[in-house]
Amino acid sequence: MNANESDTMADGTDSTTERDTNSTADESDGGVPVWLVERTYGDDELNIIILVYATEDGRRYHRRERALTSFTGPARATRAGLTVAPDQVGTVDDPETQARYAKEASRMAERHEPDDNV
Repeated sequence: MNANESDTMADGTDSTTERDTNSTADESDGGVPVWLVERTYGDDELNIIILVYATEDGRRYHRRERALTSFTGPARATRAGLTVAPDQVGTVDDPETQARYAKEASRMAERHEPDDNV
């Protein structure tokens, strides 16, 4: 996988924009729809949760890092799907990871609306 930016800025604020959560935007509008496919703890830092969102074909992903304490309250809900800027997605090079992401993103898209909290 190629690296891409987190949604947490150096000062601890969130760089999420309205476009990130606009479920009606698509790639023709300049946004890439992605679905939550993985939620893990960071290896080297305590209290960091890594959220990975991927396209339904599993070929592209978007990664966000959040402090565990940021999961409380409605302002920091974890959405089932997002629409992110094209420069905020990386490519998935591993075929097994691509297949796993495609399966999970498709499952999430079938079961949830993008704005659903998961």
